[in-house]
Amino acid sequence: MTTLAPTLYTRTFPRAAGWLRDVTLIVLGALFVAALAQVKIALPFTPVPLTGQTFAVLLVGAALGSKRGAASLALYIALGVLGLPVFAGGESGLAYLSGATLGYLVGFVMAAYVIGLLAERGLERSVRTSLLPFLIGTLIIYVCGVAWLAVVLGSFSKAITAGLLPFLIGDAIKLAAASLVLPAAWKLAK
Repeated sequence: MTTLAPTLYTRTFPRAAGWLRDVTLIVLGALFVAALAQVKIALPFTPVPLTGQTFAVLLVGAALGSKRGAASLALYIALGVLGLPVFAGGESGLAYLSGATLGYLVGFVMAAYVIGLLAERGLERSVRTSLLPFLIGTLIIYVCGVAWLAVVLGSFSKAITAGLLPFLIGDAIKLAAASLVLPAAWKLAK
């Protein structure tokens, strides 16, 4: 029995520790997005608020990688559906998902996956190279968000006016800020 103990320890403990680390990072990523969702500025001309979520999604995807990043954003949405006040401004529940921001939330999961995939290929190691994954991720969020908003508003042009144009400058700033913060976030995740 004593001769098996080291073998069992080395075979099971690293796997368990890796699993625990992954779960911890996924939960922390979801909580990070939830925290920045509380930074909300309502704009009177659109049903979509200005929040810090996009910034968080970019960082979570790049720092955690494709699978953990997407899982983190899926957990974030699940927490909101279960009634925890994690969505923009403390909102939660299924009713929130049927609103104007559903497409953006779906886009968050997809963007985190794609950003993570590009980061796994080395495109997040510097400010300059991280801009491409962040730009692609932001485009994914816009495509999903504006597409759903067009359904809600009944017009693609209204969706562009309400769900894209007001956010371009703010998201460009978030993209640049995420590029600057990424090296620190990546070190924390490692």
